[in-house]
Amino acid sequence: MSPEQPPAPRPRSRRGLAIVGIICGLALVVVVADGIRGRQASEAKLKEWTDTQAVPTVALISPSLQANKSYLDLPGRLEAYSRAPIYARVGGFLKAWHVDIGTPVKAGQLLAEIEAPDLDQQLLQAKAALASAQAAEALATVTAQRWQQLGSSNAVSRQTVDEKTGDLTVKQALAKAAQATVDRLEVLSDFKRLVAPFDGIVTTRNTDVGALINADSSAGLALFVISDVQKLRLSVSIPQNYVPAVRLNTNVQITVPEYPGKVYNGQVEASARAVDAQTGTTRMQVVVDNRSGELMPGAFANTRIELPANTQALAIPAGALIFDRKGLRVATVGADNKVTLKPVTIARDLGQVVEIGSGLTAEDRVIESPPDGLVDGDPVRVVNTAKPQAVR
Repeated sequence: MSPEQPPAPRPRSRRGLAIVGIICGLALVVVVADGIRGRQASEAKLKEWTDTQAVPTVALISPSLQANKSYLDLPGRLEAYSRAPIYARVGGFLKAWHVDIGTPVKAGQLLAEIEAPDLDQQLLQAKAALASAQAAEALATVTAQRWQQLGSSNAVSRQTVDEKTGDLTVKQALAKAAQATVDRLEVLSDFKRLVAPFDGIVTTRNTDVGALINADSSAGLALFVISDVQKLRLSVSIPQNYVPAVRLNTNVQITVPEYPGKVYNGQVEASARAVDAQTGTTRMQVVVDNRSGELMPGAFANTRIELPANTQALAIPAGALIFDRKGLRVATVGADNKVTLKPVTIARDLGQVVEIGSGLTAEDRVIESPPDGLVDGDPVRVVNTAKPQAVR
């Protein structure tokens, strides 16, 4: 008997295959639709993020009413408040000097002595001439008196009496001239002693013992220079456009290289009130208290002059200005966080800060650093609000 054969598989029905195909098609449609929705959502998020990033982020400031101090930095030269070069009035040789450079002296203190033998001999000769003139005057006086007595008794002629009286007048004049010569030479003899004209220090000595001294040699070097350094003058040249702002008694800060970081105070004491045609500046003098003795005459100094401030001017940073073909403007932000560009004018440029003459109010919210391409109505995102600081 032959082995039993397995039953043949039953063929699937067409209806079952159709159902399976439909299910697979539906699944595929669902997958495709889900992918499309996911892509659309991603594109929407990307567009939203892109739009958000396109809105510029800005920081706002409020115009400041605080007065902005400004300064004028200029070089200057310190000078002694009083300075006296000492020259010789008599010729001779230097007998001795008693003070050297850096020595404090008092008014009338002896600086040096000059030996002048020629002057001494001239004085002796003048005194002898004075004695002779005085003797001649005395004789003429007695003679005139005697002849006047004789003339009163008509013993001599009137002409002779007048001649004797006239001779007395001549002798009196000669005696006065001789006395004046003696007085002049005695005054010159006093100049053999060189003395300090005021309290100060000796800043220069250009002579030594035995040196030949020429009288009235003001064209050469001074024998001594006495300087009063309790107060100093500082000469500074102010540019013409700043002259009206630098008034008398204006405060000045002074620094010198030998004392870095230390500030000395002074005040404008005098102005030349004239402009130098070559430099376009006006020379002004600042008085500096130097009782400490730290500052030296002739030294270089840096000055910082405080200029008057406008207490009503609105101040903003210079970086907030926009300059384009429409002129100078400032970007402000309204309550709806949209940009409004306002034309402005500058009252004073202080470098990092500018004072606005017109176009802004204290309530405006100004963009501190406006990005390029801003136009009216652009939306912005605000991150903070701050006030500009005044220049120090």
